[in-house]
Amino acid sequence: MTETLFHAYTPLILWMSLGLLIFRFLPPWLPHFLGRGLYWFGVPLELVALARQSNQGEFSGLESLPILAAIITGGAIIVGLIVTLLVLWGWKKILSQQIKPDLDKSVSSHWLDSPTQGSFLLSAVLGNTGFVGLAIAPFLVHADALNWILLFSITHNVIGPYGVGVLIASYYSHEQSSNRWWIQLRDLLTVPPLWAFVLGTLTQQVVLPQAIESGLQASINIVIASAFLLTGIRLAQLQNWQNFQRAFIPAVLRVVAIPLFVGVLTTLLLGLSGDRRLAMVLMSGMPSAFAGLILAEEYNLDRDLIASSIILSTLLLLLVLPVWIVVFGSSKV
Repeated sequence: MTETLFHAYTPLILWMSLGLLIFRFLPPWLPHFLGRGLYWFGVPLELVALARQSNQGEFSGLESLPILAAIITGGAIIVGLIVTLLVLWGWKKILSQQIKPDLDKSVSSHWLDSPTQGSFLLSAVLGNTGFVGLAIAPFLVHADALNWILLFSITHNVIGPYGVGVLIASYYSHEQSSNRWWIQLRDLLTVPPLWAFVLGTLTQQVVLPQAIESGLQASINIVIASAFLLTGIRLAQLQNWQNFQRAFIPAVLRVVAIPLFVGVLTTLLLGLSGDRRLAMVLMSGMPSAFAGLILAEEYNLDRDLIASSIILSTLLLLLVLPVWIVVFGSSKV
């Protein structure tokens, strides 16, 4: 497992370290420009390439995957959203009672801002099931559970970051008094990555010139590297360690609380056990998604909170992985 984690984290460490080193030499507008470029062009190009891979046998056998795994994936997102909303509501209520009119509100009241609440939800609800999940989880379960891992990643990436994630980002990017349901619907229907995934799926049987096809597949690594680089730049711009303190709660929710709920509920309600249960727990407990930072750039949410949560949740994952293997990996309920 150590070797697997090393190979999975090496690109993350390298590109984020580069972002930390070069941020002082970059113009102030570049990080936001990079984030928006990933949202409108980079990620859509990546999803076109991933969707077309199924025509090349990369995702063969999906038709035989159990529908139960897809239901659990959607359920994990819903459970994560409910738990996070309850925690956020309780935290806001505590802070609102503690804030005094004659005291400095710069720290506590920051949690009451819509951009921070939106980033809190994105950090806790969206997991990195693609890069980190598919790199680690397959080595920790038996072969008969690999299809469950693959379906979890695909389902989460389709309805997670650019479905539920867009709705969250759109809602919290506006003043509550000006929010209307049709604004979120408009943003959801016009999100570029979803249309790109549909385009890639519909053109699976279309044979493209080898140079174009190779360029599409190469774009996957470029987009991943760019997301890591953006995270490193945003981390370098953090002003103080309070950002990591703020990120502790969503990071714990992401890699500890949510997978624990998924493990308990799949055991009690669905009777899952062994590696299938472990696969669902592992994938539901992946670190905060880099897509959350891309959405924060596009919708002007709290970038510092998401960048800090990505780092903390990634580190926490190393600590909780052995726990999930011991607790949920046994075939005995």
